[in-house]
Amino acid sequence: MTPDIETLYGVIDATWAPAAMTQAGPWTIREGQGGGQRVSAATANGPVTEGDLPQAEEAMHALGQTPLFMIRKGDDALDSTLDARGYKVVDPVNLWIGPAQPLADAAGPRAKAYAVWEPLAIQVDMWADGGIGPGRIAVMHRVAATKTSIIGRFEHTPAATAFVGLHAGVGMIHALEVPAALRRKGVAVRACRQAALWTVQNGGTFISALCTQANTGANALYASLGLGVVGQYHYRKLQEDSPS
Repeated sequence: MTPDIETLYGVIDATWAPAAMTQAGPWTIREGQGGGQRVSAATANGPVTEGDLPQAEEAMHALGQTPLFMIRKGDDALDSTLDARGYKVVDPVNLWIGPAQPLADAAGPRAKAYAVWEPLAIQVDMWADGGIGPGRIAVMHRVAATKTSIIGRFEHTPAATAFVGLHAGVGMIHALEVPAALRRKGVAVRACRQAALWTVQNGGTFISALCTQANTGANALYASLGLGVVGQYHYRKLQEDSPS
């Protein structure tokens, strides 16, 4: 049976780990340390009211973070409350998932893409060029789940990099990056297939990925691989800051 959206929320936390997760009343507070929105957003552990918001806001301010909430399935009331308080929708995200074995079977030769941990310097450079800086690299290193990176090649040139973590039988692809000059050459497809192969080799059954709805190219990639959208989430924050 395909894992549901609730399972994937747990996979996100396990494979793209905050520096710390603490409880503040009905909230889970994540300490991001510059690792981006996924590791910095607060989530509700159940029904909450407007009167509960200050507790979350104060906890995030104490960490030096701008208040940011992840709105997940079942959070409709919270979404409306935050909207009324002036929190704006940011980065709606699709959660993609599908069986790993079919992609693993099509992985192709290791020379085209392979798994390696720790990431090579050229991968770190590719991530940096794509805006994935030290804060996100630190996220990869602190993940306690089974993990790897994927490096893809086009001819003799490193052409793709990604991070993959495995939790609850699901391999989740993060930080897939292909330099602009090397896109549309099949390297992202090969990297995803290699991620699926690594997942199967390490006991996983499903391969998944996260993608902002605005990223039409990446959404088309995951659809072409036979993955399906199992759900979505989005963020709410008070002001439009630079993407984090």
